[in-house]
Order: sequence, then structure tokens, then C-alpha cells
Amino acid sequence: MCDITNGAGEPCKTLKGGLDAVFFVNYGIEDADITYDGVNTDVIDDVNGVTNLYKFDLKGTNSFDQVINSSRENGTTFVEQTLKLQLKSREITTMKTVKILAYGRPHVIVKTRNNKYYLAGLKRGMELTTANINSGVQMGDFNGYDITMVGQEELEANLLDCTTDAALATLFDSATIVTS
Repeated sequence: MCDITNGAGEPCKTLKGGLDAVFFVNYGIEDADITYDGVNTDVIDDVNGVTNLYKFDLKGTNSFDQVINSSRENGTTFVEQTLKLQLKSREITTMKTVKILAYGRPHVIVKTRNNKYYLAGLKRGMELTTANINSGVQMGDFNGYDITMVGQEELEANLLDCTTDAALATLFDSATIVTS
């Protein structure tokens, strides 16, 4: 069924752009591990089987974009999810994490500045497509990793039913948030 069922009014001007943090989850979340909101299958209430959420706080030029691609000729629709991150520092732990991201395809939780949490790469994971290692030129220039991750999913990233990191950990079966 392709009928429109809702409209939308003009929202208040209280929204903020940008990202506060990302959490990487090792690939392997299965459909059976997920409980959706009883009314809305775009909202996830509970995820089982995850023990750790690897958190990276963000500041600066970071973005999460989703583009719906639809082809009448092919009869296909999919969403391309693109995450661009700047991870400051070139410490050995960050270097190892970037290397692991390049070889893996993690699920990624994106936390916006509006305290909304989205689960990107739910079915297929997100692939690190580029990681530029920057040292900058001037003393005040960025020093760290410019990372681009891309995922292709059937649907937009699911909203997670939480508004704090503590509630996020609870939603993921009381997972531990790892920050170092």
C-alpha cells in the first residue's frame, strides 16, 4: 500500500543541527534481537544481545545524512546513509579503532544535538569508505581522522526510544558504554 496517511504542520524553531556523539556496535544485531514500538515500527524499544556501546564524543564538523533513492524503472527504493566524522587525536587507541572500522561493518548509533538517537546500518552495517589522517598545517589546524562511513538500507535509520545515554544503555540490554 502506498497511500499517504499523515500530514505535517510547521514545527517550532527549536531544533539544533549537528551531532553530539556516535556509538559503534559490533555487527550482528538480528531481527529477533529487536523489539519495536507497538504502534510504530520505525521506533525501537529494546535491543538484546549487545554488551558494549563504544562512544565517541563529537564536536565540530560532523554530519549524518540520509538520501532516499527511488527508481520507477527498476521498481526499487533504498536509503543511503552517510556519516562524516572528525575524530580528534592520533593516539594509538584511536588509530586501532579506525583500522578495525575499516575492516568491519558496525552498526552505528547517531546522537543528535536534539537528544535523538538513531540506529544506522541496522540490517547491513556501515562501511568505512575513507579515512583521511590529517596533521594540519598551522598550529590551530585540525589534527586527527576525517572519516566517511556509508550504509545502504531499505529504510531510514530507526529512532531509538531514549533521550539519554543511560536510557540508551538500558535499551541495549543494559550494555556498557565504553569511552576509553
